[in-house]
Amino acid sequence: MEMNCVKCKVVDKLCRKPDGHGPEFCPTKKKTDIIEESLQEYDKAENREFARLASVQEGQCYANRDSKPYIMEPVKTRIVEVIEFSQKMGYKLLGIAFCGGVTREAGALTEIFEKHGFEVVGVSCKVGGVPKERIGIKEEEKINIGEHEPMCNPIAQAMLLNDAGVDLNIMLCLCVGHDSLFLKYVKGPTTIMAVKDRVTGHNPLAPVYTSDSYYQRLKKLEMGSEEEMTARLTVK
Repeated sequence: MEMNCVKCKVVDKLCRKPDGHGPEFCPTKKKTDIIEESLQEYDKAENREFARLASVQEGQCYANRDSKPYIMEPVKTRIVEVIEFSQKMGYKLLGIAFCGGVTREAGALTEIFEKHGFEVVGVSCKVGGVPKERIGIKEEEKINIGEHEPMCNPIAQAMLLNDAGVDLNIMLCLCVGHDSLFLKYVKGPTTIMAVKDRVTGHNPLAPVYTSDSYYQRLKKLEMGSEEEMTARLTVK
């Protein structure tokens, strides 16, 4: 195994304690050259301050840190973290790349950011109104078969936010794959407010938490074809 921190069963981990230990595939132990190369990147002024303030923000997300023995007590939601980190960085203009299906949520998010003194620009996934046929989608591959259906356009979302010169890009529920294209083309720092999960109300870890009970099918070798999954959901 080259490396996979997920498989590490060591209690006193080398990456957590100076006198800790690691398995043979431990990258902290095996990949010291890459670790050192990464540290040189942190020495660059723009990265060092960004990383420093991100760690400051991390610490401030817990209360009563001076208590001994310390028990973790998280107190800040992600939206509060984004606001506070943006303030620490001196950001003024925030850009939201959002799925059209969460337009209401994007509006509420914008209102909250504006209340805290930020300017906000938002770009919907359907910007440009380009029909899906433009990228080779067949009629039977559409969501609404037989109707005009604009494609998601994450590359345009990225380019438009680049053009606006935003200080921080915020992704909100872009589709799997579309989010990857957005990240490929966007310039500047980017964070994720929420990722899309149509079934769980955008809480994609819910099936992981219940993968030994309600969502145990995830651990099966075959989850079934699209037709089989649709058939199971069809009310007889």
